[in-house]
Amino acid sequence: MKKLIVLLALCFLNVNAQDVPFNCDYNAYLFQNNDVFAIDLASGNSYTVATDITKGSVNATAYNPVDGYIWGSLSSPEKSIVRIGKNFQTTTYYIDELPSSNRYVGDISSEGIYYLKAGGKTYYKIDLNPESDNYTKYMSAERLSQSISVHDWAFNAVDGNLYAVEKTTNILYRIDPATSNVQSLGIVPILTGLNYTYGAVYFDASGRFYVSANQTGTIYVIQNVQDLNGKNTMDSNLFAFGPSSSSNDGARCPTAPVLQEDCTNGIDDDGDGLIDCEDPSCSGYAACPVLVAPTSTANSGGLESNNRLSQQISKRNFERTKSSYKFDKTSAKKVSKTLKYGKKSSKTGIELTDFIPFGTIGEDNIIESSPKDLINITNATNIYSVDYMKENQAVASILLLETEKGVYEQTKYICDRLLGAELISVSTIEIREQKFIKALIRNIDGSLEFVLSLSVKSINGNANFGVESHWNLDRYEKDVPFYNFQIWSNSLDDLLKLGEEVLNLLEVQKPITSYNNSTPPTVFVRKGKYLKGKLDLEIVNTNKSKSVVFDGGLRASETGFVEYVSTNVDLDGNYISNVQVDAGNLFDIGFRIGDGTETPDDLFMSDGPWGYDDAAPSTSVMKYNIESNDYTFNDDDFPIERNIELEATTSEYIAAYRALTPKFSPVDLSDYNSLKMRAKGTGMLIIRLVKKGIENWETQFKTSITLTETLQDFTVPFSDFTSDNGESLELNDVTSMVFTMLAESGVKETKEMHLKQLRFTTGKTLAVENLNSGDDLLNPIVVPNPMTTSSKIHFTSQQAENVTLFVYNQLGTLVKQVSFQTVVGKNEIPLNKDNLTSGMYLCKVKSNYVEYKTTKLIVN
Repeated sequence: MKKLIVLLALCFLNVNAQDVPFNCDYNAYLFQNNDVFAIDLASGNSYTVATDITKGSVNATAYNPVDGYIWGSLSSPEKSIVRIGKNFQTTTYYIDELPSSNRYVGDISSEGIYYLKAGGKTYYKIDLNPESDNYTKYMSAERLSQSISVHDWAFNAVDGNLYAVEKTTNILYRIDPATSNVQSLGIVPILTGLNYTYGAVYFDASGRFYVSANQTGTIYVIQNVQDLNGKNTMDSNLFAFGPSSSSNDGARCPTAPVLQEDCTNGIDDDGDGLIDCEDPSCSGYAACPVLVAPTSTANSGGLESNNRLSQQISKRNFERTKSSYKFDKTSAKKVSKTLKYGKKSSKTGIELTDFIPFGTIGEDNIIESSPKDLINITNATNIYSVDYMKENQAVASILLLETEKGVYEQTKYICDRLLGAELISVSTIEIREQKFIKALIRNIDGSLEFVLSLSVKSINGNANFGVESHWNLDRYEKDVPFYNFQIWSNSLDDLLKLGEEVLNLLEVQKPITSYNNSTPPTVFVRKGKYLKGKLDLEIVNTNKSKSVVFDGGLRASETGFVEYVSTNVDLDGNYISNVQVDAGNLFDIGFRIGDGTETPDDLFMSDGPWGYDDAAPSTSVMKYNIESNDYTFNDDDFPIERNIELEATTSEYIAAYRALTPKFSPVDLSDYNSLKMRAKGTGMLIIRLVKKGIENWETQFKTSITLTETLQDFTVPFSDFTSDNGESLELNDVTSMVFTMLAESGVKETKEMHLKQLRFTTGKTLAVENLNSGDDLLNPIVVPNPMTTSSKIHFTSQQAENVTLFVYNQLGTLVKQVSFQTVVGKNEIPLNKDNLTSGMYLCKVKSNYVEYKTTKLIVN
């Protein structure tokens, strides 16, 4: 009688629920406790569709092909099952014959029979066909032919059999629902060596079996399981990267198709914004490589994601370029596991090396790759990093930074998305039953990395550790010391292992008693670019938001102030949106997009920076100013944004540099043939085009022009650039330009350069354009300067006459003279090197009518 009263009460509570069936929609539904997520299997992206739908936890969920509802097994009330509608209204039914707990495997046949299993061999059949007289009634208890350790199973609509993958063994099983016979079909190749729980599995209409790993959220696919006999080859692969969960179960209509990416046609077939080999599901198919490319070294990581230190960061990169610094993995220090590994530190205190895993991912060796030059220019007070090597390639890295006042101000996923990198997906990974955010990034060079970031602080009077992991840096506690971990790997499985061992090693030093982790953003920028005042953004909208708010702070130049901007961006609920945001001329911008309810996405972008080199002891910079261009570049120009004014006193040199990209990455300028600018200043300006492929700074290609007190237009052909090594110039890997002024006399003097409207062009005009009236007529210009084999003296004459070019060495001795007949207008006097030795010379054009100024010439 008591059980009858409970049943009547449960049914009465739900009698007014207006259930709506799902009717075989294309989503997969993931149930975690009593929350529900919709998963797009093609992309792996998920979003919350309902929370707290029942009082008890829901497990063993299944789509019922007969009535169109999803059904599940409830933890509370015990011995009950639940019907779930598309509006997530629920109706609960009590089944007395069921065990009280531990029912976590379930699916429903095409006839409406619910196959519900706990541990062991026994499973239960319940009639869920609404046309049956036994609707919602227990049918029987059956026993499998063998015990299997599975955590979900699903019916294949093609052959009517149940399928499941066993934990640890990774064996795919076929279960005949008529006989309960269990047949092994072999180990799933893509799962070999893994030790995951497969708590959510799904089918599509073609008989593809989708298997989700609880710990990582990775979704794998096994093709055409109905054709397997245990002896033939099993076709399995990665499919997508979804959310992790310690308690999950999946349900999906088995006759609904899942869009598949054709890996060869250049089209986004499955609608996830990824084309052909970009899509993880194409890993190893057609001409697409398997996702095991080498990762970037930690030695190049750690640059901050804000505008506070852009000048220091750019100077660090310039110094690396100038000194031809290159991290050599083959000669880097190998680090080994010591006797103190995994033991509490002694009285000397904790060292960063105490937190570095060894032997966790089967690496061949580990090398130290610490970027020590980040100290004193970032907020890191101590740095240690390692690369994990397999077959002489880096396959994973850990960058560990200690900070004193707040979290380290950079994460890999904030930068680079506006510079050629892509955020392929973002979801969760589960470590110690805690959800951390994982990101899959395609770097600018095409390499793929799975990324995990977390920070650790001392709490409870330094007795314990507290762990924080957030997508947004402003979520971390302010003004406290942190250990900051950035972990990346070319394998999601290795990322999980490294993350687990890092927490284990932290626990050795102090017990971890709190976790404060955020959820990943549901709307994020996959990639973008800045061009001519506009940000072009590709936005992934996993939760179908109608719009997002764009909030940002931008600077027009390196020396400018931050200007705040805000606007609404319409997405219309689309999964992929390509939008433009007006940003104006800018040097850098940090911005946030969000729908106001879920975690927002943060990005930072800067253009290639201007900077100056004042390393010479006698050099003192008096003026440094960067201003926006007001010049309209041609469509076929490669513009160098922003103008520079630099003034310094020196008896040695002063130089300005301009990186073509924020990280001094190489740019192919092969389509251009000259550098144009408008400039003025004090005398000779040496221009270097810095190539990544040249390690010796002294052999970088260079030329020179002579600046005057009046602005002039210059076109410098690439053919004027020469190298001391005598090789021909190939501009396929230019990282930066350097503009240098020398104090040739060795006496301290003031040097100025004003460079405007710089751009690479395809123009073929002469080196000096549009000489103005007045004093410009009296300023001959030598091009190229320095001279390698020959140069020309450019000047303007107001009458036809015979003039003489006199060339003097630094001692004032006449070493060469050339007679020349001028014409009215522009003139060029050819000057060959002949017997001139390397050094500085003075050139003087002698006229009977005007006094031309003396011009300096450098001979290489």
